[in-house]
Formats: sequence, C-alpha cells, structure tokens
Amino acid sequence: MKFRAFLVQIFYSFFGAGLAFASEAAGHGAAAHGEAAAHAEEGASMHLPNVINILYHYFPHQPVVEFLHEWENVFFALAVAAFLAWTFTLAARRASLVPSGLQNLYEMAAESLDNFVIGILGPRWRKFTPFVGSLFLYIFIMNFAGVVPFLKSPTSSFGITFPLGLSVFLYVQFTGIRELGFFKYLDHLAGEPRNAVGFILIPLMLFLHVVGEFVKPLSLSLRLFGNIWGEDVLIAVFVGMGSQMPLPIPIHFPFLFLALLTSFVQATVFCLLTTIYIALMLPHEHGEEGHEAVHSH
Repeated sequence: MKFRAFLVQIFYSFFGAGLAFASEAAGHGAAAHGEAAAHAEEGASMHLPNVINILYHYFPHQPVVEFLHEWENVFFALAVAAFLAWTFTLAARRASLVPSGLQNLYEMAAESLDNFVIGILGPRWRKFTPFVGSLFLYIFIMNFAGVVPFLKSPTSSFGITFPLGLSVFLYVQFTGIRELGFFKYLDHLAGEPRNAVGFILIPLMLFLHVVGEFVKPLSLSLRLFGNIWGEDVLIAVFVGMGSQMPLPIPIHFPFLFLALLTSFVQATVFCLLTTIYIALMLPHEHGEEGHEAVHSH
C-alpha cells in the first residue's frame, strides 16, 4: 500500500507539482513511522512534497536526511544558485559572434534587464545592472522551482526572503555612502536641512528616514514571501482536492501557468522597488533622469 501511495505521488509530480501525500500516508503507514512521520505529514499538508521531505518521510532517522530536512530551504536556494552559475558558465564557454541557444537566451535577458535599469536610473547608472539583474534571475528561478517536480520554491520561506531584502538594504546604504560621501549621506538621512526650520526638524527627519530605510527590506521580504507562500499553498490545496477523487485528476494543472506568471511578476516587483530605492539614494544633480522616472512610477 505504501508503494501504491508512492506511485500516486509520482503521478502527480509528473504533472508539475506532486501529490500532498500526507493524507495518503496517514491511511497506510503513519502509525509505523511514529512522531517523525507525523511531523513530515504536517509539513506536507501545507506544501507539495519535494525530494527532501519525501526522503525524510521514508527515512526519518538517517542523519544526512535529517540534516537536509532541517536546512531544506537553504539547500534549494543553493541549488538554484549552482544551476545559474552552471548555465551561465556553459553559455559563456560556447559564446559565439552570432549567439544561439543558451547564449542567446542569457544575452536577451541581460539586454532586457539593462534596459529596465537604465529606464529608471538613466544610462549613467547602468553599473547597477549586474546587481539588479542577478537578483531578478535568482528570485525568478527560485519562485519557479516550486512548479518543477520534486523541487520547492525557497522564496516561500521568510528565512530566505529576509536575507534577500537585507542584501538590498546593505547595498543601497553602501551605494549612498559611496556616491554621496559619508557626510552627504548623513545630510540625506537628516532631510537635507538648509534653513532654521530644517535644522530644528533634524531629529524628526533623521528618525523617519532611518525607520524608512529599515522598513524597506522588511516590506520587500514580506511581499515576496507572502505571495509565493500563498501560491504554493493554493496549488497544494487543489492537488489535495484532486487526490481525493475516485480517479486522481491533476486539477491543479491550470494553476501552474498562473504560478509561472506570479513568479515573474514578483521577481519584477522586487527588482523594481530595489532600483527605485537605489535611485532615491543617488546624488540629485547626477540622477535627475532616475529621479524623474521614479516620480513617474
């Protein structure tokens, strides 16, 4: 019976997401696995199974499996980073004057991301394209990983999205200090006082600016986490509904296309806000194009 449950699980995974196998396992083998199996089933009830929690379900006491299960989100995040590094290496190694295949795909992505950045900041600041572009590709692939059989979206965990937001916060502050200079950076945080009223309001403006800077990475993290987590739960719910039918039907399949769109939109929103945060930190005299674009948004 366990083998039958495993075959049904693979059937659903083949269609793009996998079967939330907690209910199936509960009827055929949860008692035999005890507390460890119950813990695995509880986690699977909210998200679709992936290769790590499947291993943990059937081999709960293996040290390596326990380690992978504990660091599941980090493992998948590192796997996505390794995938991007590997494919970029392949594209660069086989580079030709007339691009094709993987090289053409990445060159199109790089050109689109460069146009995206200079459209907001202006041509002078295209040096920020590598940072913003890397963020976009990394977040998009992590988002999309949730609809690939036996994989998981690491961005459905706040433990992954918060470091992403924190990296943006640190990069923006570093950019402000580098481009403005330390004292002008402090002047920016103080609201750029130029008269008596401005100097009186320095404590208030400084407080508001500092709080605003710390809120930005938190809002980026929560927005990305909430949307991807909700998307994964929605698909898991429909997978569970399909598995309860007399003949299991992948009724969640149409939602996989919605997940693809959501993955792209959320990566775009994250990078759009990141670019705007950078624009707000740039010198006004050299960043007029960027500031005009920011205000137009």
